[in-house]
Amino acid sequence: MATIKDIAEKAGVSIATVSRVLNYDATLSVTDETRKKIFEVAEELSYKKRSVRTSTAKIAMIHWYTEKEELEDLYYMSIRFGIEQRCQQLDIQVVKYFYNNLEEIKQEEIQGMIAVGKFSENQVATLAEITDHIVFVDYSPDEDAYDSVVVDFEVATKKIINYLIEKGHQKIGYIGGRETFKDGSAEIEDLRDKTFRSYMQELNLFDENYMYIKTFTVNDGYKMMKQAIHDHGENLPTAFFVGNDLIAIGALRALLEENISVPERVNIIGINDISVSKYIYPSLTTLKVYTEIMGETAVDLLMERISGRKIAKKVFIATELIKRNSSF
Repeated sequence: MATIKDIAEKAGVSIATVSRVLNYDATLSVTDETRKKIFEVAEELSYKKRSVRTSTAKIAMIHWYTEKEELEDLYYMSIRFGIEQRCQQLDIQVVKYFYNNLEEIKQEEIQGMIAVGKFSENQVATLAEITDHIVFVDYSPDEDAYDSVVVDFEVATKKIINYLIEKGHQKIGYIGGRETFKDGSAEIEDLRDKTFRSYMQELNLFDENYMYIKTFTVNDGYKMMKQAIHDHGENLPTAFFVGNDLIAIGALRALLEENISVPERVNIIGINDISVSKYIYPSLTTLKVYTEIMGETAVDLLMERISGRKIAKKVFIATELIKRNSSF
């Protein structure tokens, strides 16, 4: 523990001056600069920087997908890369598990865990039996108890809708997906379609017939856009907000098959900015989610927890609209 003498020596003032400043002595006449320096030194010396023992630090990464499922969703793969890169930078050993082989992790001696994906209440309880130090990425099961790194999809959805309206679109459709917990306990509420519905109603632009929801896959994106084309013909919306880039890729393929020009007739905007989005035809306008930063942030939060932080943090990662050729 730092003493008043330590503070005085580092601040270059007397012990008496430090004592009086720290005790908010109103009769003491010192400059604001001196007072500021003393407080800063006191803060610096009282903040115990706990360095990670790189030779023993070992954490687990739990993925809610199976290995096969991860290969079909670059969003979660990118988060994993961010975690692994940050661990490499900090020389932290990370062991990777998928939820379908979770029992194996109980044999590991780990200091903490990063859970990537969406976990039910029972699953969270199972994870908590393994370690007290858990950071959730892309989901926040209990923000008072656990650290989490998430994207504010309500803000993101409004950002896309506002952009499309600014570009003159009034007939805007939504093509999205729903997920369920892996234990089948419940369907997971999705803020993208929920916000699309409520915000478009608020703007008096909502049409139930323009909403299509299946799963977050290329194939279902293709099927949903085919259905939309069949349902609406010449009255097809001039723009679609699409729940992720994979769905958008399928939707673009359906539009091109039907000789519907993009973006001249229909604008498409996705979410995520996965690595392939810039290479498809036409290249996809999308709201970039900084997935690697999500992963890196999760590692930093976990190290804070391991170092002794007790209060939970919920970190929101910003998004950015990346304009390409699928919209004006």
